[in-house]
Amino acid sequence: MNFPSDIRYTSEHEWIRVEGDEAYVGITDYAQSELGEIVFVDVNTVGEEIAQGEVFGSIEAVKTVSDLNMPVSGEVLAFNEALNDQPEAVNNDPYGEGWIIKISVKDAAELDNLMDAAAYEASL
Repeated sequence: MNFPSDIRYTSEHEWIRVEGDEAYVGITDYAQSELGEIVFVDVNTVGEEIAQGEVFGSIEAVKTVSDLNMPVSGEVLAFNEALNDQPEAVNNDPYGEGWIIKISVKDAAELDNLMDAAAYEASL
């Protein structure tokens, strides 16, 4: 399993990497391995403000569909359109090419509610 130290983690297995006032969000290496082969990523919340912990989309694997939860409150700025043609990027590179959404962070203090890499790894 891969646990990059430059990102924060939720107990629902999403990650967030903050870059200034914006951030990238995806699912963790653990989550993609548990889900199995990803076949579809559904996000129809671009342009919407979503509260921390609320659902921003869903991810479909061969055997199941799981909700995607917002790690911190913010506006969904973009969906990774490459996932429409290559949803398996979430399996192959969950922290890079497999990012799911880009957001504007509303309240950076909410990041303090999330886990660092060591805490997330310990929680599994």
